Amino acid sequence: MTAQYVLDLQEIDETQVAVVGGKGAHLGGLSRIEGIRVPDGFCVTTDAFRRVMAGAPSMADQLDQLSCLNPDDREGIRTLSARIRRTIEGIAVPDDLAAAITGALGRLGGQAACAVRSSATAEDLPTASFAGQQDTYLNIVGPTAVLQHISRCWASLFTERAVTYRRQHGIDHRTVHMAVVVQQMVLPHASGILFTADPVTGNRKVATVDAGFGLGEALVSGLVNPDVFTVRDGEIVARAIAAKHRAVHALPAGGTRDVAIDAGRQEQPSLTDGQVVRLVELGRRIEARFGRPQDIEWCLADDDFQIVQSRPITTLFPIPETDDRDNHVYVSVGHQQMMTDPMKPLGFSMWQLTAMVPMHEAGGRLFVDVTGRLASPASRAALLDIMGRGDPLVRDALETVLDRDGFVPSLPDAGPGGPPPVVRSAPAEPDPVIVAELIERSQVSVAALERDIRTKSGPALFDFLLEAFEQHRRVLGDPLNIQAIMAGMEATWWLNDKLREWLGEKNAADTLTLSAPGNITSEMGLALLGVADVVRPHPEVVAFLEGVEDDGFLDGLAKLAGGAEARDAMEAYLDRYGMRCVGEIDITRPRWSERPSTLVPVILDNVRIFGPGAAERRFEEGRQKARKKEQEVLSRLRALPDGDRKADEAKRMIDRVRAFAGYREYPKYGIVSRYFVYKRALMEEAERLVQAHVLAEKEDIFSLTFQELRDVVRSHQVDDRLIQQRKDAFRSYQALTPPRVLTSDGEAVTGAYRRDDVPAGALAGLPVSAGTVEGRARVILDMAEADLEAGDILVTTFTDPSWSPLFVGIAGLVTEVGGLMTHGAVIAREYGLPAVVGVERATRLIRDGQRIRVHGTDGYVEILP
Repeated sequence: MTAQYVLDLQEIDETQVAVVGGKGAHLGGLSRIEGIRVPDGFCVTTDAFRRVMAGAPSMADQLDQLSCLNPDDREGIRTLSARIRRTIEGIAVPDDLAAAITGALGRLGGQAACAVRSSATAEDLPTASFAGQQDTYLNIVGPTAVLQHISRCWASLFTERAVTYRRQHGIDHRTVHMAVVVQQMVLPHASGILFTADPVTGNRKVATVDAGFGLGEALVSGLVNPDVFTVRDGEIVARAIAAKHRAVHALPAGGTRDVAIDAGRQEQPSLTDGQVVRLVELGRRIEARFGRPQDIEWCLADDDFQIVQSRPITTLFPIPETDDRDNHVYVSVGHQQMMTDPMKPLGFSMWQLTAMVPMHEAGGRLFVDVTGRLASPASRAALLDIMGRGDPLVRDALETVLDRDGFVPSLPDAGPGGPPPVVRSAPAEPDPVIVAELIERSQVSVAALERDIRTKSGPALFDFLLEAFEQHRRVLGDPLNIQAIMAGMEATWWLNDKLREWLGEKNAADTLTLSAPGNITSEMGLALLGVADVVRPHPEVVAFLEGVEDDGFLDGLAKLAGGAEARDAMEAYLDRYGMRCVGEIDITRPRWSERPSTLVPVILDNVRIFGPGAAERRFEEGRQKARKKEQEVLSRLRALPDGDRKADEAKRMIDRVRAFAGYREYPKYGIVSRYFVYKRALMEEAERLVQAHVLAEKEDIFSLTFQELRDVVRSHQVDDRLIQQRKDAFRSYQALTPPRVLTSDGEAVTGAYRRDDVPAGALAGLPVSAGTVEGRARVILDMAEADLEAGDILVTTFTDPSWSPLFVGIAGLVTEVGGLMTHGAVIAREYGLPAVVGVERATRLIRDGQRIRVHGTDGYVEILP
């Protein structure tokens, strides 16, 4: 196939990224949209780049060295990337390539001023924009200067920032090539950027225009503040006109310079209202062509808009797909489940198939559509009440949406007086015996699943699993299961409400639930202390564990003095809890049984921090504190008017909390136990697909939904491109922060606490476990990297049950995500750890090693000097 070195923009469309790079492909696509003007020009293709790179025999070795550098080696990256750029700029452009470029320049007008712009193949993609990573040169005049700046564009593929960006996005330097766009220079009256969705809120129905006089470089470089226009439904709904003291203009002989703007023009709008609205209409056409919101660079010359670039806005959180145009309000599932990381397709599709309510996927996260419940006054009040008790930020975000006239349809009130107020009376009396019955039913059900699935494979496995999912939902939806879960929660709420009303005491239930019996998650943390007790007496075993680097270490233990006992203790722990892991609602996450090395740092911390028998002592201390608190509360109540009745009611609720609070954690344990059975069967199926050369590796099944995997097993055919697209999308989703509440307009609504009882400078959150503690903050994002000392306060994004082993060694807890009844809160109360959750951006505002004070009763965190 003959190499093509130059292509006119009219010959290109957005499918040709591999030939002309992201920018060139988008410009070619733009030039095909009716009514959109793009400056004339051409692309120097990636064939030309490869031809030039082949002229430097040392380049392959330099790229190998670059790929081997540690991403944190800033100095190494800076030095090597500069050497690669010098090498590229020093390569003479071959004569035939120079002739092709000069000929294309002649068609533009040989001495016409041009813009010379880099266009990499990993650029302006739906998953990574690479904005500003490579170079652009404006007002370049004459063939010699254009050729020189094309070489500079090729070299800019290896700027330090571009190299670092690719490493962060998992892109191999050797797979990226550089094309160059050469266009006639536009000498504009005004220029700027149009976002076809609000880049801050994500609202797809709002467009924003940043505009200034002259060339857009004045805005990009920060030389001036832009005029900012906000447009919705064809109308300007907000404007901010800046004082623009300077502008960047092109020079006749080439190059640019910034100049002062006449005083009389400085505060004039750079665009008229009509021009702003017309520009947004053009933007909507461009958005329709590319199928997603766009970040568009534009110029205005002679009252005519020309588009010089359009790229996807990659920072927007995606919107769940629907088959209607109605308004929708979605609440994040991840914030309820304490797992806000993205899930892979097999993970979210299986959660959807086993969940009790319909769930919608966007950005690798799941959401529940609550529009219908918000529309009815009665269900709205109940939803807001339950959401507010769990996470006040979700409630506030929902109320923010409700305040917007007409977004949520309103159904008629239930009666003339509207819905009755929410009154919290003592809940009905459940029988504690049901807890043991429910646990036995769950164990029997999981055992039957393990027995029956062993004989299933191929399409029959998937038929079996769909039936198993029905059983899964039946177990979860058992009215007795719901009753047992709610009994502990309602008793907790009742105690907190009534004891605050009667005794003026906040969060009294926190102490009353210490060491509640039967909590599978808190038992899991204490059980790892037991493993540490077996390891501690054997220095050889401790030293061996300190050097563990992979997951095959258990076999090596048996050769050491005391190693067999340590191995047996770890294996017994994994038999009971090995199905757990961080992000366990995603079946694709590696379980502790699959990656036991995850637990080693925690075991070693327990060996170092605690003495023998710590688990029993901690549990008994908590039980005694709870008992003492109960006696104190009841004594104080009896001294009040009508005190005997109040004390009797409180005693019933305390007994109920003690009987049912522990069960709150068991249903999740049952779900995850079943998930591990499902996963092992699916991984065996994946191994068969690899053996049959259908899949390249077993983990490829994670990039398929359950139904897609079922089809692959039936047909023995798979779309490799789909798997790669899913992997790329998942990588891009990791950079997104999911909102608590999301609307069908794409607006991410965060919510606020709206409190006046938080000291200046403190970080507000939700109080979930009473007490105050001061200590060193340990900001930990990966449980496997935990390195804790006694008295440390754990600061992290979220904690699911798998983090519980860390709780035994810390003094307090701060998380960005969580609610009153989420797992981290429940276990913090069980262990008596002061805890504040729902602290926005806690892991960024609190530095690792800082001293902080956690006010677990009042719900805020102070950063100490």
